[in-house]
Amino acid sequence: MTDRKAQLAANLAQVEKRITSACTAAGRKREEVTLIVVTKTYPASDVRMLHELGVRHVAENRDQDAAPKAAACADLSLTWHFVGQLQTNKVRSVTSYADVVQSVDRIKLVTALSAAAVRAERELGCLIQVALDAESGERGERGGVAPDGIEELAAAVDAAGGLRLDGLMTVAPLAGPFAGRQRAAFDRLMELATRLRSGHPAANMVSAGMSADLEDAVAAGATHVRVGTAVLGVRPGLG
Repeated sequence: MTDRKAQLAANLAQVEKRITSACTAAGRKREEVTLIVVTKTYPASDVRMLHELGVRHVAENRDQDAAPKAAACADLSLTWHFVGQLQTNKVRSVTSYADVVQSVDRIKLVTALSAAAVRAERELGCLIQVALDAESGERGERGGVAPDGIEELAAAVDAAGGLRLDGLMTVAPLAGPFAGRQRAAFDRLMELATRLRSGHPAANMVSAGMSADLEDAVAAGATHVRVGTAVLGVRPGLG
């Protein structure tokens, strides 16, 4: 085993321990939570090693990085999640490799994703990204729709060809009443997810939590956690 693979294996084991402990504390089964490894800024060689170590879900947030990496790993059994803010001019490319887009936040994007998915003869999973700071008027720069806009977007995804409504996603906000209160933020997301499922019972995916706050997300009931730094290390150029 190479040094890099050994490092990734050790990091994965530590993250697995954290998720398992969080599930135990919350009275949940470990299999209720899916780990998505966020591989942004890291090479396709790392993705290959992660796959060898058992990872099956990976995420990217920039199409210019993700597209060549997905192509280089096309032979692997991976589910690719796109988690970044998505411009409509990148939709066609993203639709060619992503299995799930977690950052759906406007009708225009739904329309573009639908057209691209139908053209590519693919079904694309969609999560509505919720901006929990939007209600306070202190909306940050992380994208998302305000909670009162969820149902309109959900209905649009449901009605669109080539798209499947999978659930909700959020990033713990840096502004507004939930700033620094990750558990409260994720509890709020779960309330919104429960409301969404009342009209869209199949939309049962809740993506929340990252390296620093995955325990809070698991405690709240998240079905998927998105972990980058804790698995791959501090990102190049970020300190």
